[in-house]
Amino acid sequence: MPMIAPPLSLYVHMPWCVKKCPYCDFNSHGLRNEPPPYATYVDVLLADLDADLRDFGEAAFGRPVQSIFFGGGTPSLFAPELIDRFLDGVRSRLPLAAEAEITLETNPGTVEHGRFDGYLAAGVNRLSFGIQSFDDDKLRRLGRIHSASEAEAAVKSAQDAGYANINLDLMYALPQQAQQGALDDVARAIALQPTHISHYQLTLEPNTAFAANPPPLPDDDHAWAMQEACEQHLAEAGYSQYEISAYAQPGRRCVHNLNYWRFGDYLGIGAGAHGKLSDADAGAVRRRWKTRHPKAYLAAPGGQERIGGDAPVAGAELPFEYMLNALRLIDGVPLADFAERTGLPAERIAAALAAARQRGWLTDDPDLLRTTALGQRFLNDVIGAFLD
Repeated sequence: MPMIAPPLSLYVHMPWCVKKCPYCDFNSHGLRNEPPPYATYVDVLLADLDADLRDFGEAAFGRPVQSIFFGGGTPSLFAPELIDRFLDGVRSRLPLAAEAEITLETNPGTVEHGRFDGYLAAGVNRLSFGIQSFDDDKLRRLGRIHSASEAEAAVKSAQDAGYANINLDLMYALPQQAQQGALDDVARAIALQPTHISHYQLTLEPNTAFAANPPPLPDDDHAWAMQEACEQHLAEAGYSQYEISAYAQPGRRCVHNLNYWRFGDYLGIGAGAHGKLSDADAGAVRRRWKTRHPKAYLAAPGGQERIGGDAPVAGAELPFEYMLNALRLIDGVPLADFAERTGLPAERIAAALAAARQRGWLTDDPDLLRTTALGQRFLNDVIGAFLD
C-alpha cells in the first residue's frame, strides 16, 4: 500500500526558563545575568522555517498546518507581541487550518498579570500550565518557582481573559508522596475546571540533578496504585483517558499531541527541536533535529549549522517508530493506518502482532492496534516486541 501524507503540525521550541528544574531533561536553559535576545530569536525561528521549507520542498509545500505548539523551556517568557509577530510570519509562509489549535506552554511563576489576553489576541487559543503539584512542599522539592495559590490564580486569570481551552500538567509519584497526596492534587486541578489534564509519573532521567542525587520516590507498585486511583477520580469528573498520560473533557483532546501519537508529520524549529516529515511520493520518512544550544542556533540563522542531525528512518525501524507512538492511545488505531503512515505492508508486523496478542498485550480485533489493560501496564515491553 502506498504511503499517504499524514496531517502536518508545527513545533516551536523556546529554550529559556527562569530556573532549570532538577527532574527536567528537556533542552531548557536557566536565565543568566543578561536577558535572552527574545526578539532576535523570533527572527531566527522564521529563518529556520524558511530554510526547512526550502529543504523539504514538495514534501512540505502547501500542506495546511493543523496545530502549532510552543514548547520549552518557558514560552510565556516571550511577550505577546513577539508571539504575534511569529504567528504572522507563519501565516505568510504556510496555510493554517481553519480551526488550527495553537498551544503555548506557560509556568505560573513567569506570567505577568494581564498578559493572557495579549496571547489570545495574537492567536494562541490553548494554554498549557506546568503546575505539577498543588502541594507547596512538593513544589519546593521539584524546584518549581511558583506556589499552589499562584498556580490557581494564574489559571483563573487566563479564564478571565477568555481562555476556554486549558491544560494542566500534573506529576505523581513525587518524592515521599502518598496516594492521598496524588489524589488531592487531582482534586484541586479538577476544581479549576480545565478542559484537559496531563498526568505524568515523575521518572529519573539521565543527566538531570535528580538522577545524580535521587530523591526518595514511591516504588513501582505504589506508583501504579496512584495512577489507577487518579485515573478513576478523573473519569468520575468527566475526564476520559485517551492516552497513557492524557485526560480530556469531551471534544477537548489535544490535536497537536494526537498528531504525534498517530505518527503524523511535524516541522520542528528552534534550538533542539525535532521534526518528522513523510515524502509520500518517495515512500520515505525523514527526521531532522536542530542544534541544541541557543547560542549556536542563534549564530546560524537559516544556515546548515542550525541542523544537529538529519536522517531517513530506515524501513527496518519504522514498525518500532510507529508503535512507539500509536500504542500509547487508549482507543488504539486502525491497523490500516500502519500501512498508510509507513508505506509498509501489515504482513511486516504479523509475527510481532501474533506474539503480543498471545501474551494478552493487544486485543484480538484483527483490524485494530489496541493495548489491553495488561499491555498498558507493560507498554515498554509491548513496543519492544516490534524492534527489528
